[in-house]
Amino acid sequence: MKNLTDIEIIESVKKGNHSDFALIIDRYKNKAFSLLTRMLKNEMEAEEVLQDCFLKAFNSLANFRQEAKFSTWFYRIVYNTGLTKLSSTKRKIESEMASIDDHLEIKSEHDFRIAEQKDFSKFIQSQVEKLPVKYASVINMFYLDNMTCEEISEVMETSVSNVKVMLYRSRNELKNLLLKFKYSEELL
Repeated sequence: MKNLTDIEIIESVKKGNHSDFALIIDRYKNKAFSLLTRMLKNEMEAEEVLQDCFLKAFNSLANFRQEAKFSTWFYRIVYNTGLTKLSSTKRKIESEMASIDDHLEIKSEHDFRIAEQKDFSKFIQSQVEKLPVKYASVINMFYLDNMTCEEISEVMETSVSNVKVMLYRSRNELKNLLLKFKYSEELL
């Protein structure tokens, strides 16, 4: 059963073998969870959103027209659901917080501690998280998930050239953040 293609599994599910959807879940849960964790920065929320994503995908299988790979179609669901969750979380935080300056100050102290420990991968990931969501998502999909610009464009529902522009801009933003911490010598 594990050697079946996504399309074969989907056709089986559409024919009523709903338990076969577990194969799809096993196949995509780790990468999708990783993407959501990086987007939401909270594992519990990522788990909750991931369950919603699989439920959305299962309920929408009839709408899957095979114009793109299933993985791309599913990651589009994951990405959009993650953005929706971020948006609602952001509104909630903004309404609850009295002062954004306190939050930024705490985050800055945390980043300084990471820089002091010379843990470059964590430090760089923390800097990526400071980028706008679209830029951070493009960097994560391209470098960590090894997705092509074409796949990212399908997930984000934008042109390949726009993905390349976002990738270029996100690299520049990341470079500027790293220069603030004078990590250019160590990294370049």
